[in-house]
Amino acid sequence: MESFEQLLEVSTRIHGHICAGQVIGVRMAMAGLERIGIDDPKGKDRKKLYVLVEIDRCATDAIQSVTGCSLGKRSLRWMDFGIMAATFVNLETNKAVRITAREESRQLSERYCPEMDDKYKRQLEAYRIMPLDELFTFQEVAVDLEACDMPGRPTRRVQCSKCGDWVQDCRDIIRNGRPICRACDGKRYYKELKD
Repeated sequence: MESFEQLLEVSTRIHGHICAGQVIGVRMAMAGLERIGIDDPKGKDRKKLYVLVEIDRCATDAIQSVTGCSLGKRSLRWMDFGIMAATFVNLETNKAVRITAREESRQLSERYCPEMDDKYKRQLEAYRIMPLDELFTFQEVAVDLEACDMPGRPTRRVQCSKCGDWVQDCRDIIRNGRPICRACDGKRYYKELKD
């Protein structure tokens, strides 16, 4: 795998700017891959890796950049928990580690870069050198992944009996013995505008 600085440079380019979240995401991904035994996430190990991210912030772009996992490949899954955390899973061994950014690291950054007054710049620089155990909490975990959530072709594709949209990957809901999409089940995130 490339060095931290190389991975950070690529991640920053993809994300659009350098920030503390990029540093956290790159270091989190590197630590997660190491702990689950993935050496080449974009090459020979790419089909062994599955990542669940718990926040839709800067670190998630960095994790995607380092691991090569993505929503489109179905190897990255977003769990909308709002926590700066990610779980890295080796699908071959079932070894998994959940890594959470420690809130205390914000204050600890003062110890590493006391000369910097701007707290965002201080955090950015401190997170580069801070020991992993001060930056993150590590938990060995087990993750039950459903067949419908795994990378690869859709396992099932059904037509909503109400609106006619096609629903993939077991995301349909059975009501009165018939499949319907989540929107027709009242979980619509949009409002239909009629002329």
